[in-house]
Amino acid sequence: MWLKCIGVGLVVCAIEAQMFGNLIETVRLYSDPVLSPPEADFMYEYDFIVVGAGSGGSVVANRLSENWNWTVLLLEAGKDENLLTDVPLMAALQTSSSYNWGYKSEVMKSGCLGLIGKRCNIPRGKALGGTSVMNFMLYTRGNKLDYDEWESLGNKGWSYKDVFKYFLKSEDCSKCESIDKDYHANGGYLKIQHPQYNSPILKRFLKAGSELGYKISDPNGKNHIGFSQAQATMVNGRRCSANKAFLKPLLQTRPLLQVTTRARVTKILINPKTKRAYGVEVIKNRIKYVIRARKEVIVSAGTINSPHLLMLSGIGPKEDLEKVNINVIKDAKVGHNLQDHMAFSTLAFLVNQSVTVSDASVQNPSDVLNYVINGKGPFTIPGGSLGLAFIQTKYAKKKDYPDMELVLGAGALNQDTFGTMRALLGIPDSFNERVYVPITGRPAFAIATVLMRPKSRGKIQLKDNNPLHWPKIIPNYFQNEDDVKVMVEGIKAAVAVSRTRAFADLGTRLHDIPFPGCEKLRFESDEYWSCAVRQVSTTLGHHVGTCKMGPDNHPDAVVDQRLRVKGIQGLRVVDGSVMPNIVAGHTNSVIMMIAEKASDMIKEDWRR
Repeated sequence: MWLKCIGVGLVVCAIEAQMFGNLIETVRLYSDPVLSPPEADFMYEYDFIVVGAGSGGSVVANRLSENWNWTVLLLEAGKDENLLTDVPLMAALQTSSSYNWGYKSEVMKSGCLGLIGKRCNIPRGKALGGTSVMNFMLYTRGNKLDYDEWESLGNKGWSYKDVFKYFLKSEDCSKCESIDKDYHANGGYLKIQHPQYNSPILKRFLKAGSELGYKISDPNGKNHIGFSQAQATMVNGRRCSANKAFLKPLLQTRPLLQVTTRARVTKILINPKTKRAYGVEVIKNRIKYVIRARKEVIVSAGTINSPHLLMLSGIGPKEDLEKVNINVIKDAKVGHNLQDHMAFSTLAFLVNQSVTVSDASVQNPSDVLNYVINGKGPFTIPGGSLGLAFIQTKYAKKKDYPDMELVLGAGALNQDTFGTMRALLGIPDSFNERVYVPITGRPAFAIATVLMRPKSRGKIQLKDNNPLHWPKIIPNYFQNEDDVKVMVEGIKAAVAVSRTRAFADLGTRLHDIPFPGCEKLRFESDEYWSCAVRQVSTTLGHHVGTCKMGPDNHPDAVVDQRLRVKGIQGLRVVDGSVMPNIVAGHTNSVIMMIAEKASDMIKEDWRR
């Protein structure tokens, strides 16, 4: 990655030459040779080492490298994107690829009972761009009250008025339509766009919202409650991942930023006496290296991998670490407070016209050409999601604070010919054969219900002290009965949307073959939906909270309000794991906001 001096400048080249001349400390898995810089692809030391090139790490690496006096190393376990990851409609396909860590939850008694192996799929991105390479790209920021609540918990500087500017800093919504312009910005790295597809189902969805008394609103504008067309992280109809937004535009212009792929960090190096982080151990090409950080190690590995890495490094619950023979450097509630948005994505609404999108319908050559040449058509639908609605059920208590989201799908699972969506959700073949095969090929759309403010809490634990082994993921979905009650109300709201006059001309009806495991209950009763929720609700991939942010006197907090790991110098966590409570919205933009704010705090701290 080292740039030639031509066009860069003699001063920069001199700095590079000095840095390039440093020795590299390396450790082979079975021996201790010292490798030359070209073979190792690392220098001996950097000012900042960022672990993980997801939505948080990409932003931090970008912003810290704005300072031309700082060397920044960004380490990513995965690889770069390819052309398939660009296609919004094919988002589900990426979860069956090597871009997904492939995690699965432990078996639970409260949820995922009807999924394969009674375990939930936990898709997490393993690529430059992290999960933003395979998510459904929906762009929402949560609710104002989410951030005011963060501040009320003792996290000064995290209220909505404090964080709003950081959402705007990232954003380029210059190609957005029908938005609340006072709440958006142009010129940022992250491109926002509506799907470039004129859908008759979306028009009816918005009309249904009006019929039910909701406003057609901008979910990122003044009013959160309402129905809207999807906003997505796209540019010219193609995915705009964190990598494409924050890394690719500058890799040839910032020589002191080094981005390295297929590099697995296995440990944060911490002096047990001074309690200061001074580097990392990383495996690349089956060789283990030690790389030092002059200023800070910044962990942006995500809500699963960040607590895993901290615990492997001696920061975590004392009792749990001692069980797997890890020396405890700091006793902390790492891995606790796991939260997620659960979604019920298995409803199918049959219609009598070919107005939906299926695996078969998009094989039309004209659709392919329209996408390739113009960046328009059904292939621009982000994960198949056309529109969304933030609503309140009868259990919501605060004004304009939704507890449920409805996401309109361009097709339903009976049209999932290639099985990519079923594979993402973990739907068994037996379920598919019983419920969807009888209506295979018939036009249908879906409305997924998403639990916005879950009360259930899970945790991440170590299985053992081998850094290459997965951690235990215990999400405890629906452990709190209130979560089931809210989800049931959301399902009833989705069915109500389908039964408005707006959908009447399509002969719309809810597919009524009962779900396996719930056949003995009256279809559409609260008891039936409660059973179905526990059987086949699945993650939306919005895992947060496992390195909780909180004030010094909070016993469960792992990081302080400046995201510094408590009790350890030179170590921060910058990703979704720091959220004390999950937001009422999709989390990708929120993680970028956190990283934007963290970058400013890091700059402030080192200017002092």
